[in-house]
Amino acid sequence: MFCRYALRTTDLPAARAFYAEAIGLALPDGAAEGSALEAWPLHERARARGAPPHWLGQIAVDDVDATVGRLLALGSEALSPTLRGSDGASYATLRDPFGAVIGVRASAGGAGDGPVVWHQLHTSDADGAWALYRELFGWARTETVDVPEPVGGYRLFAWNEAGASVGAMGNTARWPGVHPHWLFCLPVADLDAAAARVRALGGTAREPVALPGGTRLAACEDPQGAAFGLAQRG
Repeated sequence: MFCRYALRTTDLPAARAFYAEAIGLALPDGAAEGSALEAWPLHERARARGAPPHWLGQIAVDDVDATVGRLLALGSEALSPTLRGSDGASYATLRDPFGAVIGVRASAGGAGDGPVVWHQLHTSDADGAWALYRELFGWARTETVDVPEPVGGYRLFAWNEAGASVGAMGNTARWPGVHPHWLFCLPVADLDAAAARVRALGGTAREPVALPGGTRLAACEDPQGAAFGLAQRG
């Protein structure tokens, strides 16, 4: 499961003000002890490589080095060496074989409850991506929703066989203008009102879509360009 989420942005004070006013999310300045949420300035090296502001999710693993080795063997690309956080947990950042950036983090890091309620993988190879994440992390498919091509089957998944759906994967990166990435959806009580605040504060918000069960999602970007989602439970 994802255990930590980090916003990497070009204007941290402005981003903190935006998320607080738009959806009531309090972003820390850096990493907060015991929290699953971080916010950092986007590193100059990443900016030089053309990386835009973004949210990065880190998946909890028992052995970072072993997981990184397996990901590399399956065609992933290392974007950083294995590093150690302020809490002592080791972590690494990679691009999966299908283009989406992920982190892996030692599960002993002790993060608290995460703020994300839905995890959407935009990919161009949902079958390949599902096989990889299922094999490495033990996730379980809960439902497949038929969606017109080029998306095809929309695969809902849980962290384990006994769990409820926490995200989905689809070939949505085959749509024009959509690149492979994980979209992390933050909870709101009134999606339409929250989307209106996002737009009023300089961000963007697309028209909502409905999932089985009534949950509604809207893909957004903050004013610095980091993609995130809004989720209203049914």
